[in-house]
Amino acid sequence: MDLPHTRFSSKVDRLVQTIVEGFSWIWLLLLGVIVINVVLRYLFGEGRVELEEVQWHLYALGFLLGLSYAYSHDRHIRVDVLRARFSPHLAAWIELYGTIFLLLPFIALIIFYALPFVWSSFELAERSQAPGGLAFRWLIKAALPLGFILLLATVAARLNRVWHFLFPKGKRHDN
Repeated sequence: MDLPHTRFSSKVDRLVQTIVEGFSWIWLLLLGVIVINVVLRYLFGEGRVELEEVQWHLYALGFLLGLSYAYSHDRHIRVDVLRARFSPHLAAWIELYGTIFLLLPFIALIIFYALPFVWSSFELAERSQAPGGLAFRWLIKAALPLGFILLLATVAARLNRVWHFLFPKGKRHDN
């Protein structure tokens, strides 16, 4: 389905693209940390808890920011076997209702519960319970609402595009 771009959707998509491209180096950094950790463990017999935790944090950050990128480029998972059989108009209606009634409430719940989760961690100055683990646990927890706020912006841009596909200016649909 080829959705029309609007001024709003183009600005949001550019913003998401810029942010995600800025953080795309995270995958190389993750690879480097994994290699260093493997070398330390298997060649020198020394495992590092902080490197294990950095791996988890980098992967989580990359995944959470990648959600909005995948959604903005329509590379997310959907039931394409069924969608391929639908007309573009029906697929747009299903996307509109699915986004409004399923995706937006899910994003709202995540953001609603993630913010106090992060704040509590910040107030407690939470750190890893593992010996030698990382401090500032609130920082990685903050990636959760950040990723979903970015996803919310992307979803708003996509909804804008779907809306303009279904209700183009100057044309009437008698459905």
